[in-house]
Amino acid sequence: MAGHSHAANIKHKKANIDAKRSKVWSKLSKAIIVAARLGGGDPAMNARLRNAVADARAVSMPRDNIERAIKKGIGELDGGDVEETLYEGYGPAGVAVMCDIMTDNKNRTAPEIRKIFELAGGKLGSTNCVAYLFERKGIIAVKSGQTPEDRLMEIALNLGAEDIQIHGDTVEIVTLPENFSEVAEGLEQAGVTIDMKQIMRIPATTVELDAETAKAVLKLLENLEDHDDVQSVSTNLRLTAEVLSE
Repeated sequence: MAGHSHAANIKHKKANIDAKRSKVWSKLSKAIIVAARLGGGDPAMNARLRNAVADARAVSMPRDNIERAIKKGIGELDGGDVEETLYEGYGPAGVAVMCDIMTDNKNRTAPEIRKIFELAGGKLGSTNCVAYLFERKGIIAVKSGQTPEDRLMEIALNLGAEDIQIHGDTVEIVTLPENFSEVAEGLEQAGVTIDMKQIMRIPATTVELDAETAKAVLKLLENLEDHDDVQSVSTNLRLTAEVLSE
């Protein structure tokens, strides 16, 4: 029985890993479809598509899947009717939450996202109810020490970066969304290894909550991120050391 149980556990874990991989690939496929539809199917001429393809390759998404998504985006295959939209709402204690969505069926997605908010004690809001609290920025994270900070700052600023911030052993390079691809590619060409790069919604101000309420907000964010149509989630919740340690 023990051997059977162990085999069953391995099979269950593999199924969970496969399901997570499939979900990630599905989200990346939508990002590729939208990028190709908006800017064409040639990554060399379409920076957004180039970034989406790079993200897909980073998680070992098969080449066939990538090429199929591009063809859907440019209309060579069916299935390219993916819309990009933004949902805004409030989590527990009125925390601001924003969801970047890519969906082929808004009539299905909207009620599902609304339900996730409501089950968490929050509420899906109207357009611009919390958007004014955030700014879109490109964030490029680099481990400190691989390149002297003065040199890294010089390279980044010359490429058009807006700001450089140091957080422990990580250097964050901040860009405008329109300069994001150029800065990231320039850093890589200069031999800088990038740990993470993403266009994010950064809150102008943050709110701090007690540990229990903050956990409820984090659970809401987790459930939203788990939805197939949600590309990214942003909040103005400030995570304290107390919350992170529990």
